[in-house]
Amino acid sequence: MEITISAILFFIRVFLPFLAIFIVICCFKSMKTKQRGKRPLIVLFNKITGEEIPIIYWENSIGRNRSCDVIIKDPTVSREHAVLFRRLKGWMISDTGSKSGIIINGEKVSGKVQVYIDDVITLGATSYILRKASDTSVAHKIVDPSLKSKPIRSASLLFLVSFFHFLVAIQPILLSNTPTITKLFPLASVILISWVFFFISFFILRRVTFEIEALALFLSGTGILLISNYNIKEVYTQLAALLIGLFVYCLIIWFIEKLDTVMKFRVAIAAFAIILFAVNLLLAKEVHGSRNWVVLGPVSIQPSELVKIAFVFVGASTLDSLQTTKNLTGFIAFSAICIGSLFLMKDFGTACVFFVAFLIISFMRSGSIRTIVLSCAAAAIGAFMILTFKPYIKDRFAIWGHVWDFPQDAGYQQTRVLSYASSGGLLGVGVGNGKLKSIFAATSDLIFGVVCEELGLIIALTMAVLIAGLAIYARSQSNKSRSSFYSISACAAAGMLVFQTGLHIFGSTDILPLTGVTFPLVSLGGTSLVSVFGLLAFIKAADERTYSIRR
Repeated sequence: MEITISAILFFIRVFLPFLAIFIVICCFKSMKTKQRGKRPLIVLFNKITGEEIPIIYWENSIGRNRSCDVIIKDPTVSREHAVLFRRLKGWMISDTGSKSGIIINGEKVSGKVQVYIDDVITLGATSYILRKASDTSVAHKIVDPSLKSKPIRSASLLFLVSFFHFLVAIQPILLSNTPTITKLFPLASVILISWVFFFISFFILRRVTFEIEALALFLSGTGILLISNYNIKEVYTQLAALLIGLFVYCLIIWFIEKLDTVMKFRVAIAAFAIILFAVNLLLAKEVHGSRNWVVLGPVSIQPSELVKIAFVFVGASTLDSLQTTKNLTGFIAFSAICIGSLFLMKDFGTACVFFVAFLIISFMRSGSIRTIVLSCAAAAIGAFMILTFKPYIKDRFAIWGHVWDFPQDAGYQQTRVLSYASSGGLLGVGVGNGKLKSIFAATSDLIFGVVCEELGLIIALTMAVLIAGLAIYARSQSNKSRSSFYSISACAAAGMLVFQTGLHIFGSTDILPLTGVTFPLVSLGGTSLVSVFGLLAFIKAADERTYSIRR
């Protein structure tokens, strides 16, 4: 009997990496199918030269600047002249501070105005007629690169994820020979939540895709099952956070569907974020060197994790102002308050995550390399001053690259992660057989080591590649999404997730200083889990298919 169980466990350990890789490949392959490609939506026709300019994006910057979507080589046209964009009620055009303005059908207009097919739009000395793409030759010249292969069904994707979770959870149960309700509860809960959410998505919300959700459930479910072998009480908190996270995910997608409400609530959300930081600074207790936990009765939360959602929302709210810096000042001030508050809280890892998101948003909003260089210079000066006048902060990074010099002291956690993670090899020692469970913060700040030890290096790297893949996907959608808001918010959210993942992996393995940030979706941390689902909502919304209703 023991030989049979050992053989089954060995087969599971060998099979799991292939299943994990297959799930990730299927999800990302499905994301590429049934997308619009580069078919033009409308065409700008120059009635003098006969030039046809295809408009393939939902929101297009127009001007002489080479960074514009529509480049007009006319000296009377401003570098950033206007934005042509599509909304629910039709096509609109907005002046972005040009010198000569916009003339529609011979009449000069100001602000944001609607334009119609066959309207004549004059920018500087150049005039274009707005035409349907089907009425021009451009539509026949551009090849749609969309894949012909059919994507895997969403239900099949979730079945594969559930099967993976089953194989993860069954390992410690087979070893114990006592499949009690307590040991079966985490698996049953993860599968139940996953499938209930699937049916809500398809039959109530009428969504047409489920790839991002499948990937998120793959990571979060695996994290919960690993945590259940360390501390079953923490599983209840994590399951509750998963439910709240899925609700927040749906709520944000619904909330940002109508772009008019985005600008309307921008200031209120920024104010709420600042209030959260103020409450944190006043009420939070210092835990393990950071003041980022607020205890409310039996519940403890990290306000900074929730502010990540607000930060992306506020930063991306640049409607009808592509490639301009006019509205950037307020965001810079808001960013300074957020990052400054995090430094006062001594949460340096999260401060770095916010700063990376700030750089992404600033560049996408302004298109200015100078803004990025100045921001990095200011950050370097600030870091130098902090290390100079706050020597205790410098001490926290003193062992970076030297953890083996202090294996029983300051380097205790990282040396154990390196030792036990390497012992897992490519396939892992099996779920529940890890030794990292005796190390403090194993399931939160060090969970990458747990994954390496128990599930193996292949699955650990697959999870890391999954996060990186979301960033690549967000970038690919930036030119197809319905507005710059969706493009900027998706790239900023993905940038946050990738950078946080890098800090977690490289920090726990001593490649970077250990800053105590979580592995998105996998680590123990209820507020972090909710926050990540909120960020994933921005990536989901960038896909044109998200707001297509299933018939």
